[in-house]
Amino acid sequence: MRIDKYLWCIRYFKTRNIGTESCKKGHVKLNGATAKPSKDVLPMDKIIVRKNQINYELTVLDIPPNRVAAKLVDIYRKDTTPASAFENNELLKFSKDYYRKKGTGRPTKKDRRDIEDYIDDSSETKNSEE
Repeated sequence: MRIDKYLWCIRYFKTRNIGTESCKKGHVKLNGATAKPSKDVLPMDKIIVRKNQINYELTVLDIPPNRVAAKLVDIYRKDTTPASAFENNELLKFSKDYYRKKGTGRPTKKDRRDIEDYIDDSSETKNSEE
C-alpha cells in the first residue's frame, strides 16, 4: 500500500491529498529516509510523521484493507512516540503566551474582553453602592 494512503487509512490525515502534500514536503520518513507519496509500506516498517510540530513515530503492524474506524487503528500500527515530544509541545504553547509583552501594540481579542469585563464589574459595584 502507498504510504500516503496508509497514513490516511490509519487516520493520521483527514484526506489523502493532505497526506500526499505532507510526503512531498518531506514531513514523512520511512525507515529513516524521506518518503515519496507512492512509496510502498510493508509490515514492521518504521514511519516518522511530522504533524503539528510533533514527530510521531509509528511501527506498521499490518496493512488495512481500507480506511478503518478510530477504535481499530491500533490493530494496524504501534505508536512509539516518546513522551518528551509532547512535553516539548506544551513548552512551546507556554512560550507563545509570553511572546507579546503586555501593553505593546494593539490589544488582542482576549485583552479587549478582559478590559470589558473589568469595566462592567466596576460599573456594577458603583451602581450597587448608590
